[in-house]
Amino acid sequence: MSLNHRSPSFPDHKEKIILMGNPNVGKSVIFSYLTGRYVTVSNYPGTTVELTHGKLIGNSSTLVLDTPGINNFIPSSEDEVVTRNIILESPDARVIQVGDSRNLDRTLLLSLQLKEMEIPFILCLNMSDEARERGINIDEDKLSEILQVPVIKTIAIQHIGLQKLIPKLAEASINHFPGIEYSPVISNASRKVSSFIQSDQPFRDSLSLMILSSDLSLNDWVHEHISKDDIDDLNNTLREAETNLQTSVGNAITSERMRKARTLVSKVVTREKAAESTFFTRLGEWSQHRIGGLFIGAFALYIIYQFVGIFGAGTLVNFLENTVFGEWLTPLVTSIVDTILPFQFAHDLLVGEYGLLSMALSYSIAIVLPIVGTFFIAFGILEDSGYLPRLAVMVNKFFRMMGLNGKAVLPMVLGLGCDTMATMTTRILDSRKERLIVMLLLALGVPCSAQLGVIMGMLAALSPGMTILWIGCIAFVIFVVGYLSSKIISGHSSDFVLELPPMRLPKLSNILVKTMARIEWYLREAVPLFFLGTFVLFILDKLTLLSAIERGVSPIVVGFLGLPIKATEAFLVGFLRRDYGAAGLFNLFNDQINSGSIAMETQIQIVVSMITITLFMPCIANFFMIIKEQGIKVAMAISLFILPFSVLVAGTINYLLRWMLL
Repeated sequence: MSLNHRSPSFPDHKEKIILMGNPNVGKSVIFSYLTGRYVTVSNYPGTTVELTHGKLIGNSSTLVLDTPGINNFIPSSEDEVVTRNIILESPDARVIQVGDSRNLDRTLLLSLQLKEMEIPFILCLNMSDEARERGINIDEDKLSEILQVPVIKTIAIQHIGLQKLIPKLAEASINHFPGIEYSPVISNASRKVSSFIQSDQPFRDSLSLMILSSDLSLNDWVHEHISKDDIDDLNNTLREAETNLQTSVGNAITSERMRKARTLVSKVVTREKAAESTFFTRLGEWSQHRIGGLFIGAFALYIIYQFVGIFGAGTLVNFLENTVFGEWLTPLVTSIVDTILPFQFAHDLLVGEYGLLSMALSYSIAIVLPIVGTFFIAFGILEDSGYLPRLAVMVNKFFRMMGLNGKAVLPMVLGLGCDTMATMTTRILDSRKERLIVMLLLALGVPCSAQLGVIMGMLAALSPGMTILWIGCIAFVIFVVGYLSSKIISGHSSDFVLELPPMRLPKLSNILVKTMARIEWYLREAVPLFFLGTFVLFILDKLTLLSAIERGVSPIVVGFLGLPIKATEAFLVGFLRRDYGAAGLFNLFNDQINSGSIAMETQIQIVVSMITITLFMPCIANFFMIIKEQGIKVAMAISLFILPFSVLVAGTINYLLRWMLL
């Protein structure tokens, strides 16, 4: 069957394995285990939902597909619609349902619906160690006997139990299951709706329940497969059922499924006294305390500052830039270029002031890579330890004051990794108002990891007061813009519900895998834009346009911002990537930073330039992602607001600092 006008454009494979389950249950870890790192991301046709798929390790003819998290096959979001459609459009696929051992009733709600659809699947109960720590013991053999599906306990993050998944898939089959005893009203209405559907239609009974639940995502399919006269009868059946139930049929169906799931849980789960709290358990509690959480957050920031700002931006950058490139590579490459291509144009293009090798390669590898590499490691530790969700809880009240759903914390935190990907994750927010505000704040004041790493490298050379000033200014701007936006943009905020994983000692292998994947992304996506930005500067310089632009914006850059005229180049390439612009500013002030003693006027220039580039235009990738999510008008409106606003804020700070300190 096809629920979408266009079929998913996945490669042809003899077999297909679909990973599905609730959000945040470890599907991505299991997907990585089954496929390795060589994967592809593509959009589901007609949507903005991205799907990850790859070949099964050891069996290139089998495609593994990782679907978005789903809580119910009666969908309430585009992600859930896509996952439901993929399941229904792949009757021959084998399904691995990944569930949370700590929330078995939520897991079984999906299992029961898969059984109703008569889809062969296996149930992977992940995070079994965390359930055990909470005193939750699941009898997987008894559950397997009741559901008539293979059940496997796993600890995905440690790869425990994952080796059983593929062999157990062979045992998955369609077996008799007593199912759910719906009320007479629902049962009778479902039979009527089913009679309108062709008898040879796959998933007929399940589709009748979905249609009965007023699933709007099925409207096109209903009008295509059910006659107009029958549609009138179908609507009458739905109205009659809702009148008799005195509630929506969808809610009634879900309630009866949940009742069945809880009954199953009572049969297979025994509870004991939870294990005594460990250091990490207490640490997780302290990190959410209104006072203790502040100290833990400050300590975490200090460690990151030392690792990224001092070691990455100081020790590593100095070694790579001055020794590796300055003493070894650049002289050697210059000699080779001048020997092989003895032309001034070739010299300027490759190793000149705006040379592709002397500038672009040096910026991207010698300056930015060691900084973002150390930041990726630090960010991976925060992720794997379970601290990031607790940080989200800590700042939830702050976001509430801006009229945002607490879920907005997650895209904002993810924006520290990549604003473009974070913009895409605003889909988890329930209203357009919240999505627009978060997209604006991401584009305005949340520096991505590459940019933040460079900024931290520069701030490490300044006095603590200047660092606090930068942090305070950015936080204040985000709050004010968010608060005013919440008053201007109509809409509402929804509740904040977040499952907190336990705090744990980060696993080295997970951090390495995440760091290598992010560095691979940086080399593939960011470095080419460094070369493009350098080439643009080269062309502008050759056409004498660069000096003309510098003269044109001199009253703003030099007069209002109080920066050297050469900072114009950094802001120009900042239109391509803000981290490249930050790298240009880093290079501009590098001599003063390395001197160990920075004059107050230079400190003011550095902090003003950092405020400007932080509040600068969204990078090209983020700009196009905003277009993809909300359209060209929204993307242009955000950009046209941010550019003058960032200059206004930074210029104001420049005048205030000079008035107070000089």
